[in-house]
Amino acid sequence: MTSTIRKATADDAGRLAALAAVTFPLACPPSSSPEDIATHLANTLSEKHFQGYLADPDVTVLVIDVGGDLRGYSLLVNRPAQDPDVASALTLLPSVELSKCYVHPEHHGLGAAAELMHASLESAAAAGGAGIWLGVNSQNARAIRFYEKSGFRKVGSKSFRLGTTVEHDFVLEGPV
Repeated sequence: MTSTIRKATADDAGRLAALAAVTFPLACPPSSSPEDIATHLANTLSEKHFQGYLADPDVTVLVIDVGGDLRGYSLLVNRPAQDPDVASALTLLPSVELSKCYVHPEHHGLGAAAELMHASLESAAAAGGAGIWLGVNSQNARAIRFYEKSGFRKVGSKSFRLGTTVEHDFVLEGPV
């Protein structure tokens, strides 16, 4: 079945939350507790939160749609970085944040992530970005390799709260 990358709609919120529940844990360090992951899903990636993201004019959510099933998504935020560590590290301004970029594990290795990244970069450029940035867990070697292959480079670091723990992320930046 063929896949399409499209902008998400309000009708996608529940399916996005279900997809996030599958994909987000894969990006967490092995030491992350199930409770911390569940807390993050409830506080950031629930259906209610996706409804808010989809209603926000500064947020774009792209999805990989395979016959009505969502198999990946990215979430772009088009506003200045609020974290001072991030803001001081960025050099390509204005910059769009690639806040989330996940593909269902059944689609890993099939080029889906590269297609989603390409669409995300195009969306950031269309929104007026000169650059795009993201935070990635410092222990997530697979994701770091993918982002570097996609044109990102490490420019800094920041902290990320996952439930009761503080994780350390690299800040990566790339041109659009």
